[in-house]
Amino acid sequence: MKAPTHDVQNQTNALALRYETALHRYLTQRPSSTSRIAVRLGRQVVALGLETLDVVLIHEKVLIKQSLSSHSAAAQERMLNKAGQFFAEVITPLEEGHRVAREANIQLSRMNAALSQRTRDITRSNTQLKKEIARRKVVEKTLRKSEQQSRKLLNQSELLQEKLRHLSRRILLVQEEERRRISRELHDVVAHVLTGINVRLAALKIEASANTKGLGRKITNTQRLVEKSVEIVHRFARELRPAVLDDLGLIPALHAYMKLYIKETGIRVSLTAFSGLELLSNVKRTVLYRIVQEALTNVARHAHASRVTVDIEKRKDSVFMRIQDDGTSFDLQRIWQTGINKRLGLLGMKERAEMVGGTFVIESVPGQGTTLSVQIPFQKTIKVPMQNE
Repeated sequence: MKAPTHDVQNQTNALALRYETALHRYLTQRPSSTSRIAVRLGRQVVALGLETLDVVLIHEKVLIKQSLSSHSAAAQERMLNKAGQFFAEVITPLEEGHRVAREANIQLSRMNAALSQRTRDITRSNTQLKKEIARRKVVEKTLRKSEQQSRKLLNQSELLQEKLRHLSRRILLVQEEERRRISRELHDVVAHVLTGINVRLAALKIEASANTKGLGRKITNTQRLVEKSVEIVHRFARELRPAVLDDLGLIPALHAYMKLYIKETGIRVSLTAFSGLELLSNVKRTVLYRIVQEALTNVARHAHASRVTVDIEKRKDSVFMRIQDDGTSFDLQRIWQTGINKRLGLLGMKERAEMVGGTFVIESVPGQGTTLSVQIPFQKTIKVPMQNE
């Protein structure tokens, strides 16, 4: 216990004197007349900030000063009991304060516990809130990115739709132009030759009844006109679709086309292929044939080349075809940005390759000509024999 200050010590000494006087009166008089004094002393103890031990020390000092030895043992015991009751009454306000303090402490502990729990709840809520804010920021960022991507895809889609419309119109124009050319050829060439044959036959009919001189020569000339008509019809048929592609296969069809191509253009063309190429489906063989046909047509029109090589080889699960010429190169970027009619052939080849799940790549390097690379998946077809085979 801390040493009391001078004023407190004086007050304590004065309290001890009052305590001694009050205890003496309590012991010699009826307790009811001095109870108020004991309670008042207790309140003074509380006001001074003394503890129960301080009151015990005062109580002991007072009892020592009280002369109890002159009384009998029974009287001494009665006086000690009454002194104990007086002490209990004095410390009653002190004990009451302690009880209130304990209850306050208990209540305060409960409030502190509730406050701690509330603080933990708030901390947990703040943590969850921060996580939710972070998650929403990520979602918002993702949504903005998705919106930008969607806008980009929409623009690309609109651009592709516009290109598709131009391509569809150009295809219709090309188809109509091809039909016009075939119609003109049939009308101006085949019809003209057939009309000439009809005129010659009519003349031969008249001359045969009058004079047979020179009849054999005229018949020979007429036969040549018929042969020319047949050749023109065959050429039209080959341009539309070569029968040898369906009857004999891709390699013979390419050889036949290249032979005629060399004769008409003077450009040397070489072909290397493998026999298993004919195991491709009819659609894929047609795709390869049309790409070769379009590529060689472009070479004859634009490349000013003297030689073209066509190599078709078997890879692991695909067929790889390379078409390379030694002609002049061109700017691919500029070609793709020009009008649709100038790149229609390239688009057609690319579309044909992608139609069967393949890829199409074109490279054009100054001084090295142009190279087309086509790769399509190779799916071997197994022929199931008929029962009568």
